[in-house]
Amino acid sequence: MKRIMTIQDISCLGRCSLTVALPILSAMGHETVILPTAVLSTHTQFSNFTFRDLTEDLMPIAEHWKKENFKFDAIYTGYLGSDEQIEIVKKYFELFANDGALRIVDPAMGDNGKLYVGFDEAFAKKMAGLCRHADIILPNLTEAAFMLGLDYQAQGYSEEYIKDVLRRLCDLGAKKAVLTGVSFHEKELGVMAYDAASDTFESYFNEWIPVSFHGTGDCFASCFAGAVLQGKSVYESFKLAADFIVACIKRTMADPDHHDYGVNFEEVLPMLVPGGGPTLL
Repeated sequence: MKRIMTIQDISCLGRCSLTVALPILSAMGHETVILPTAVLSTHTQFSNFTFRDLTEDLMPIAEHWKKENFKFDAIYTGYLGSDEQIEIVKKYFELFANDGALRIVDPAMGDNGKLYVGFDEAFAKKMAGLCRHADIILPNLTEAAFMLGLDYQAQGYSEEYIKDVLRRLCDLGAKKAVLTGVSFHEKELGVMAYDAASDTFESYFNEWIPVSFHGTGDCFASCFAGAVLQGKSVYESFKLAADFIVACIKRTMADPDHHDYGVNFEEVLPMLVPGGGPTLL
């Protein structure tokens, strides 16, 4: 069994961050070690949420794990709440990834052309600095634009433009970049990836379902990380993650009591269980 550390917040209600990463990675057969950066009553889609910063606990936890000589096969980061937490994650990479642990960074900080509440362009530049230390990064178009200092383009871009964005993302220092939310046709939405070492691109597209749910990016990143750790290729991993998200959205839309604050990913987890087979929609 592989052991993966995931560093992100706990949103108590809302189906995102650690409340999706832990069950998804566990369902995929991995020992999942969580490092919560903060505890929020809900995710930031809601107003007046509570926020408990856990920054001061992060390094004591690292010191304990190091003293116990715990080893990790991968470190996967999601939502980080401050510049200080980004710097602490760099220290975690130094302490726990020197023996070959895979470093996956989801620079979770914005969507639809806007940064999340509490973030600014200076934070985006700090996140770009963290991506320099990653093996694989998983930005969406918004996050890529802010990290690279580009104007956000929701649509109307060319394939060559996306390839240029991916090259620039790897120029930050990551070995591979996986860009989500890419569309070249109005009925398709998907993923394009770039491997800097081989100078090659890969892509995969699904039908575009014209709805929006919070937390799908976290579900995608968690599924992707879990698949890579299973030994799947980057292409196989983002294909599985994309198919998983589409299945989650379809299952959610079929539920007459569904909420827009997250997808019914729990009902689709059998799709990810090794040997579990596909989930019926």
